[in-house]
Amino acid sequence: MLRRNIRMRREYLYRKNLEGKERLLYENKRKINKALEEGKPIPTELRNEEPELRRQIDLEDVNTEIPRSHIDDEYANANQRDPKILITTSRSPSAPLTQFAKELKIVFPNAQRMNRGGQVISEIIETCRAHDFSDVVLVHEHRGVPDGIIVCHLPLGPTAYFGLHNVVTRHDIKDKKSVGTMSEAYPHIILDNFSSKLGERTANILKHLFPVPKPDSKRIITLSNQSDYISFRHHVYDKPGGPKSIELKEVGPRFELRLYQLA
Repeated sequence: MLRRNIRMRREYLYRKNLEGKERLLYENKRKINKALEEGKPIPTELRNEEPELRRQIDLEDVNTEIPRSHIDDEYANANQRDPKILITTSRSPSAPLTQFAKELKIVFPNAQRMNRGGQVISEIIETCRAHDFSDVVLVHEHRGVPDGIIVCHLPLGPTAYFGLHNVVTRHDIKDKKSVGTMSEAYPHIILDNFSSKLGERTANILKHLFPVPKPDSKRIITLSNQSDYISFRHHVYDKPGGPKSIELKEVGPRFELRLYQLA
């Protein structure tokens, strides 16, 4: 198993290293094509390479297609099976952090929570790979307040590091009447304002933590990006007065995420 993981990692790094060369070749071909189509001179920096590149260029050939990136492969097979998530915490977690981790276990379907104990991260990751987990979620705290969350997609990434702000657990929501039972149905996901390239990749990481819901599911997870803060909200809805009457109930938890590193 260890040799297999080392081989997969080497293949991943090799493909990632080739991407820069493939992208440069693609851009050079595109510039020459554009110059030929518009009747303009070939860019000076490409004139020495023009004969070879023009032999390679075929408008109906895959050589002029946009090359694939390792980013395209990260979740290429994600829809073939439901995610399987392991949730754990930093060492010696406080009661609030433990409570928050318990709530995250129900937020993410098919999740399992593990007491960290004395295990190091490398051991946890290898165990999860061996047991076909799709993601590891690690929650951190500072002086009893949850302040960070790491989402690692297996087997080779990506890994997203988020700051965690304004955490309100479901039993701390002020309007007690709005707190309902925690549904374990697969939720519908609402993604708002993830329009940039980085936003699309971040949304990809977050949405693949959830399996595809059934159409009649009444559970909703909202992830809304405003000023680089991602607001997480968790509701269930009902139709007490018929199809035109919808009543939302917040079941929590609620918090804000801020991405500060993506590896």
